[in-house]
Amino acid sequence: MTPSPPLPAAEPGTTDHPIAPEQVRDYLRPRDGLPAITADPQALSDAARALAAGAGPIAVDAERASGFRYGQSAYLLQLRRRGTGTLLIDPLSSGSLAPLARALHGPEWILHAADQDLPCLTALDLRASRLFDTELAARLLGRAHVGLGAVVEETLGLRLAKDHAAADWSTRPLPTSWLVYAALDVELLIELRQALGDELHTAGKADWAAQEFEHVRTRPPRPAKVDPWRKTPRAGKAVRSPRSLAILRELWISREELAAQLDRTPSKVLPHQALVAAAVARPTSRRKMTALKEFSSRQARQYQERWWRAIERALQLPDDDLPPTRAPLGPDELPQPRSWERHHAESARALARVRATVHERAEAIRVPQELLLAPDVQRRLAWRLGLEAQDGHRRPGTREIEQRLEALGARPWQVEQTASAIAGALA
Repeated sequence: MTPSPPLPAAEPGTTDHPIAPEQVRDYLRPRDGLPAITADPQALSDAARALAAGAGPIAVDAERASGFRYGQSAYLLQLRRRGTGTLLIDPLSSGSLAPLARALHGPEWILHAADQDLPCLTALDLRASRLFDTELAARLLGRAHVGLGAVVEETLGLRLAKDHAAADWSTRPLPTSWLVYAALDVELLIELRQALGDELHTAGKADWAAQEFEHVRTRPPRPAKVDPWRKTPRAGKAVRSPRSLAILRELWISREELAAQLDRTPSKVLPHQALVAAAVARPTSRRKMTALKEFSSRQARQYQERWWRAIERALQLPDDDLPPTRAPLGPDELPQPRSWERHHAESARALARVRATVHERAEAIRVPQELLLAPDVQRRLAWRLGLEAQDGHRRPGTREIEQRLEALGARPWQVEQTASAIAGALA
């Protein structure tokens, strides 16, 4: 008879007193057994009723197929609630998820690194009313290790199986070992939320956490990047001329369109290094393109006509239509800070003071500095301060800094912890 999984530590570990590694025990399978996958409309309706009948917060997770499929769609949903147990839901075959959305509306959701899963859940019309993010809680507590496995080990003294994080979750049927891994991702989130919540209260950071959780829950989608093709790995230093940039752009766009049609991640349709190689070599014929070793694979040859047409379009563009060598700034986008010293010295000096102040304060309250005040907020505050100093304006006081931080989206706890110190550093 297989022994039951171990129980969480009677006394949870904390940031200052984590569970010792030699006391951590393996937790290799769900305590209640592996649940059957909910994979049809009737099963979904039953699962939604069971979830609604449970008590307390709901542990939530989603598995995507990053690196295999185009986009960030969810291919498996994992839910757990007291009185319900664990549910594994296939969103592809379960029909309308409206019954599930109704059951999920109202109770607090517990997620680890919620910003990774909320977009794909929102795409399924599943929206949280309240949120507790165990990864964000661990960061606010000053934990050195904030991955789910590490936080569970240090807090509950249990070691989860973490073998399939990078699996292709669009695979059907899903192997049993993968499903065990998926179920374990929500198995202990309720206990973990309780332990971290207690520690946040003890540390006087519960209100900070509540503000951050609400910010993550309500934050709008990030705006689309300007010229995303410029971010092709290894292209930045290798591709410099306008004509080469045009080749990179046309190939990137063509690959993106095909990847969406095939529902495959773009790098599996044509590797990044092939785009860069073509942009550097600028082949003037189909034969010269296929002679590049990066285009010799079966994968690249399958659509070689498409790739050549993209390169040909770039070669035929008039000079006036070629992309500039410097990436254009997006709406409301600032220049890179590394250029400020040469062209915006006052802003550079202000940024150095703001960064040093935030870093010092973050060390004092044991919070990562990027969480205490987002780098973009620091940059925008310093940029404006520099422009004002250049025009001879007086340095703003604490109240003005508070107002500016609020306008830039800083949460009240961040304003309270940084405004006075920043004003003092600038005086």
